[in-house]
Amino acid sequence: MVLVTHDPIDPAMGYDSISSAFSGSVVFHYAVVKQKTGSDILTTSVEYKAKENAIEEMEGIVRELKTRWELEDILIIRRTGCLAVGEIISLVAASSPNSEDAFEACKCGISRLKKMVTISKIENYLAESTQKEGYL
Repeated sequence: MVLVTHDPIDPAMGYDSISSAFSGSVVFHYAVVKQKTGSDILTTSVEYKAKENAIEEMEGIVRELKTRWELEDILIIRRTGCLAVGEIISLVAASSPNSEDAFEACKCGISRLKKMVTISKIENYLAESTQKEGYL
């Protein structure tokens, strides 16, 4: 399942939508907005925008993961809008009969999500009117 939403990501909803009787392992990763991104300037918020074909790109990630590992399901959720420090940006979850496949698929899904070309972000910093724009 893939979803792009403006609404906050509910961690409880994730487990209910991906677990199954055949899953011996369910791995979740929540990315959150962090205050410090490597420079001395503090981030106050990040704005994420999705292009129309973001869902298609995410569905491609799911297909790739399912061909590489033995998985019951994959869940990828991306949030859009202006998110404050500490808010959940995305969720990548993988369920599998075994833990190794679930962990590896989740790890790869995180990496692929960071490289999406259909999601852009603008970082807003503590110094007024300072922004950094780019694609993930």
